[in-house]
Amino acid sequence: MMCIVYCSCPRDPDQKLIKRVIAVEGETIKTSSRGHKYVSIPSGHCWVEGDHMSHSMDSNFFGPVALGLIFAKASHIVWPPSRWQRLDSSAPIGRHPVSWPRPDLAALSWGFEEDD
Repeated sequence: MMCIVYCSCPRDPDQKLIKRVIAVEGETIKTSSRGHKYVSIPSGHCWVEGDHMSHSMDSNFFGPVALGLIFAKASHIVWPPSRWQRLDSSAPIGRHPVSWPRPDLAALSWGFEEDD
């Protein structure tokens, strides 16, 4: 189970992003950008990606994100009201770490309280 987070952009802290967590510390991810490099996620970091990979400024652009830049976990779309719904936190097809087993996400210090 992945989660969607609200965070600051590592390259421009004034810019806020909502991205899907694809990998966490200790895991290895194959990037979706040119070169398809393998990146090991360091302690205290995660790998985030947008749903529109070809148009997303995400970890494929700026690398792993420090957990301290994450403010909250997104759970719902609330605006506009016609789109109210719970967010699907599952990873897009084919986007998952290449290293397993997956660590316990609850054990990571996200800096906010889990409500699930």
